[in-house]
Amino acid sequence: MPELLDLARVAAVALLAAGSVIGAAAQATAQTAAGPMAPREPRDVTVHGDTRIDDWFWMRQRDDPRLLPHLQAENAHADAWLAPHRALQKTLYDEMLARIQQDDEAVPYRDGRWWYSTRTLQGAAYPLHIRRPSVGPDRRFDPRAPEQVLFDLNRMAEGRKFLALGLKEISPDGRRVAYTTDSTGGRDYVLQVRDIASGADLAWRIPEVTSAAWAADGRTLFYVTMDAAKRSHRLWRTVPGGAAAPVLVHEEPDAEYDIQVRRTRDGRWLVLETGSKDQSDSRVLDARRPAGPWHTVLPRRPGVVYDLDHRDGLFYLRINDTGPDFRLVTVDARAPERATPKELIAAAPGLVLEQVDLFRHHLVVTERRNGLHALRVRDLRQGQAGAEHLVQFDEPAFTVAGQQNAEFDTQRFRFSYQSMVTPATVYDYQLDTRERQLRKRQPVLGGYDPARYATERISARAADGTAVPISLVYRRDLRRDGAQPLLLYGYGSYGAPTDPGFNSARLALLDRGVVYAIAHIRGGGDLGRSWYQAGKLASKQNTFSDFIACAEALVARGFTSPPQLAIIGGSAGGLLMGAVVNQRPDLFRAVVAEVPFVDVVNTMLDESLPLTTAEFQEWGNPKIAAQYRWIRAYSPYDNLKPGAYPAMLVRTGLNDTQVPYWEPAKYVARLRTLKTDANPLLFKVNLAVGHGGSSGRFDALNERAEAYAFLLAQWGIGK
Repeated sequence: MPELLDLARVAAVALLAAGSVIGAAAQATAQTAAGPMAPREPRDVTVHGDTRIDDWFWMRQRDDPRLLPHLQAENAHADAWLAPHRALQKTLYDEMLARIQQDDEAVPYRDGRWWYSTRTLQGAAYPLHIRRPSVGPDRRFDPRAPEQVLFDLNRMAEGRKFLALGLKEISPDGRRVAYTTDSTGGRDYVLQVRDIASGADLAWRIPEVTSAAWAADGRTLFYVTMDAAKRSHRLWRTVPGGAAAPVLVHEEPDAEYDIQVRRTRDGRWLVLETGSKDQSDSRVLDARRPAGPWHTVLPRRPGVVYDLDHRDGLFYLRINDTGPDFRLVTVDARAPERATPKELIAAAPGLVLEQVDLFRHHLVVTERRNGLHALRVRDLRQGQAGAEHLVQFDEPAFTVAGQQNAEFDTQRFRFSYQSMVTPATVYDYQLDTRERQLRKRQPVLGGYDPARYATERISARAADGTAVPISLVYRRDLRRDGAQPLLLYGYGSYGAPTDPGFNSARLALLDRGVVYAIAHIRGGGDLGRSWYQAGKLASKQNTFSDFIACAEALVARGFTSPPQLAIIGGSAGGLLMGAVVNQRPDLFRAVVAEVPFVDVVNTMLDESLPLTTAEFQEWGNPKIAAQYRWIRAYSPYDNLKPGAYPAMLVRTGLNDTQVPYWEPAKYVARLRTLKTDANPLLFKVNLAVGHGGSSGRFDALNERAEAYAFLLAQWGIGK
């Protein structure tokens, strides 16, 4: 293999090739920060007779004195390459920012006596969380009502490079709020309780909290904490600010399971949900008896997952016991384990029950029919088999989701709707009269006209004959008869759907003649749980071959060509990027891989890492020979080989606890020794954030502009 290049020389070569000159400070950083880049320290790893050499294992040691200079040198090299394109990045950023209405307020929603909302201010990076009291006997909203600020995240973020608000649980009496914040980006959430009227926090803090719920008395708080591996595993009960120590209520011993606590919408029950990737159960507690016993609703069964809500003495369960894509049943809340479930909606092929929202007089099911959303409304006043109707939509690709329906006793269902050309839109739907009231369509400044853009939904034929959907959007007047630049996005893991939504930043690409596409590949939940199961464990290769089939279909249909085709994905989508580039490097011009999960074998062998054990049901356990073989066959880091690769921008955060920084760091270091092309390989490391990138909206927008500038440079689009 070729000798590893000093990054200072790499940066200098990139600058000369670009015909530009780097500033003196950046040049000094590039020349002195790293010394020899990524020294090799071979570490032999033998698994099931397969010996692998890991030359860059040392990068896992965060306190190694070579690490930070190496990462800084990588940043210097990337900045040197990007320097000629900074003006384009600035143009993109200014365009994206100009489309955002900075002074804005979300549609208020009612919870008890209060109307809650968030507001953003001109020039402010973070939102304010506010509320106003309801007015009159009908508890209506009045914008002139006096306002209380729950959280001013701009003030809370002062002096910090990162801030994320996690939980925001209002006590039943509306006087206090339990909330969590993370100031590292590493999911290091700390629980506090704030008196809303005074704005003062109790002198009480609990670290590593993932969920929380108040009992009916408004004094007792249940919360869940994580272990060292970031697994939610313990449930506690406490009276915040009280003299008594928190009481451990439950501990989940199985490392493949996580737990969370919540309340049912009617406030009657607290629910402790325990789940792995393929199995779950729920325990319930009378919310009026916080010191009482918890009872299991239905015990765990292999392959069966369920969730529940409560109404009028019945638990409504969305459960996959008779089909992978769920049915809806009820059981008697007094003795659910002994009750015979009564079926309300049967499991059926092509029908996915994605979410059930339960109210005093109605239930609303968000479902997918052949991959597209619909809302099913049933009137429960006529019994559980009462009259029902569908709320349907007519665009070829869109997404619908229930939104902030905090009230149990209501005739109104709020949902959001968006497509790749329709901005995020909030509707209130009257469940009795079927009237749809538009509450807000997110403004897109600068004269955005959705009629100038078109969206399509086509399909590709996978290697095994499966039809894989693709959603596309482009500007009508810039859609040529022949191939043109196209950016293809994919994820395809954990059963998470990739729905076709709106993104105003994406207009910067569309207005430059770029087509944007989403590959709805197996492993995601785009066509239900069966779609997910067909792209995990031993079937994981379907995820990658589906994506390749989508890329080939877009080329075959004349949307693009390999020299104009770029791809993007993050986290498990970054694994997708690494796998498909290894399998078909000739098919892609450029790649953006964000926080990519690329060192799959090594990570899954190390059970001390966060998430590893819980992920065995997603990827497999490489300590089992057969499972090792299927992981080893696609793991991007392990399957790099000499040859030509597309241009690549790889990004990560130093504080990432979900995909540790060393995975992309090792991947890039190894790839540098193997690639035989002259295409750029850039590695950007944000030293102050974690898995989700920058927390402030302006910093996050600038990161997106940088990635788009990199892609436009590969397409030869310089304005």
